Amino acid sequence: MSVAKLARATIIAGALTLLVGAPAIAQPAARPASTISSADTAWMIAATALVLMMSIPGLALFYAGMVRKKNVLATMAQTLAVTALCSVLWAAVGYTLAFTGHAPLLGSFQRLLLIGLGMNSISPFAKTIPEALFMMYEMTFAVITVALVAGSVADRMRFSAFMWFAALWLVIVYVPIAHWVWGGGFLARAGVLDFAGGTVVHLNAGVAGLVAASMIGPRHGYGSDNFAPYDLSLAVIGTGMLWVGWFGFNGGSALAADSRAVFAIVATHLAASAGAVTWMALEWWTRGKPSVLGMISGAVAGLGTITPASGFVLPWQGIIIGLIAGLVCFWSCTWLKLACGYDDSLDVFGVHGIGGATGTLLVGVFAVRAVGGTAGLMEGNSVQLLIQLYGVVVTMAWSAMATFVLLKAISAFVPLRVDKQSEIEGLDVTQHGEALQ
Repeated sequence: MSVAKLARATIIAGALTLLVGAPAIAQPAARPASTISSADTAWMIAATALVLMMSIPGLALFYAGMVRKKNVLATMAQTLAVTALCSVLWAAVGYTLAFTGHAPLLGSFQRLLLIGLGMNSISPFAKTIPEALFMMYEMTFAVITVALVAGSVADRMRFSAFMWFAALWLVIVYVPIAHWVWGGGFLARAGVLDFAGGTVVHLNAGVAGLVAASMIGPRHGYGSDNFAPYDLSLAVIGTGMLWVGWFGFNGGSALAADSRAVFAIVATHLAASAGAVTWMALEWWTRGKPSVLGMISGAVAGLGTITPASGFVLPWQGIIIGLIAGLVCFWSCTWLKLACGYDDSLDVFGVHGIGGATGTLLVGVFAVRAVGGTAGLMEGNSVQLLIQLYGVVVTMAWSAMATFVLLKAISAFVPLRVDKQSEIEGLDVTQHGEALQ
């Protein structure tokens, strides 16, 4: 064959190939259509950032502003250290035990050290966002729950003991309850409703804080010395960050950018506002003056109490829940605390424990089928209230028992409390070698 004919044949073959394709060449398999939603992913990235902001700097400022000057840095250090330590532990073992597997009591080791977590992995609990994002979002909840407990033992717990407690409590107390309620465990199967953490976060942390404060004992001079906050302006700034961050906390728990998330955010804001106004009015009535500390306490009480109900109720019901939160939490932080004589430094039990339990029960009263798919007492489903009570009792029992055992075990190796002289000098200097000037 001449060169001209060979060239002509090559050109014709190439043209035919372009026209009809080359079926003899293996093609890569088509990827299955992804269920990941860009809108949901974008919203959940923002919500994750908002919830992380609730711990650092929100909770750090809120707590630090309410302690004495000599303990400001130590109080901030607890929140900062918990954020770092518990983030690593959650990624290593917490997430897999809480949100993989189908066992009623605890998850599996499927995602130990996040092994197998790929770019296209999706959790069965959040099917429109990457699993890595769901893992990170739930991490921020674990972090702030452990950090909340620190408020009960502020001014007196040894930093090393608290670090041991934070690590063990995350795995032994928080993770199982998260699995029971949110990870398909036995409380979820029983029908317990908790949209964003009335049991898992607030009641859990409040009960643990009460047990820890009771075991460690009251602060030196409690009942006689002046324990006035060092700088309430820090606490007000922290409250603002918590309030805004709570939109990610409750709104993000819808795990989608949808109307349910919006309803949760509206109910959250209205409950916080109602709680602040209620606490302010009660102080004005009983003490003659509304305090700044009371207003921010009422706002946080409203936020904590609406948390389990936010994705199950109508916005106007958020106002009612906020009013109830202000009343009940004011009573628990004044009368109940004085009657029982425990020294819960920053009222973690009075605000978060009582608020979390109250909100969880109120879900059984106010839940609206059109919002969350389940009816409450007001829509004729009286059984739901009993189911909610069951969830509250189980959470309280496990948190109290496990916290007590953990603290007893830790105290056998590390003293839980600083000595009297160190407490008088302040934890900033004695635990960290630093102090505010």
